Amino acid sequence: MITPAPSTRIFVYTEPTDMRKGFCGLSGIVKEHFQVDLFDGHLFVFFNRRRDYVKILAWDKDGLSIWSKRLEQGTFEKLTRTNDGNLEIDSAELVMMLRGVQIEGTVRRKRYSIDAPQAA
Repeated sequence: MITPAPSTRIFVYTEPTDMRKGFCGLSGIVKEHFQVDLFDGHLFVFFNRRRDYVKILAWDKDGLSIWSKRLEQGTFEKLTRTNDGNLEIDSAELVMMLRGVQIEGTVRRKRYSIDAPQAA
């Protein structure tokens, strides 16, 4: 199981991806569709058309790595929060999605965040 740090940015490409693509093909999608640097340590998540196969591309300080998972039964959730073919999720949402928990429509309880503006 992949367990990214809470500070890691995770980008999901929501269009179906040809899972025969390797490092070069997935890197090309990142460069074409995301406005971030591939080598900043972010995770990039790709799904096949049937949504039973996922690949995650990541830069690991000295090289690219690909993590993949193919489900024997069932599918991964189709995220629809965007119109441009990609979106950003957090590490908790990634873990829930990989474990089969539906994340769209899930309500989070209020928590303190140093990044969130505080009400006066």
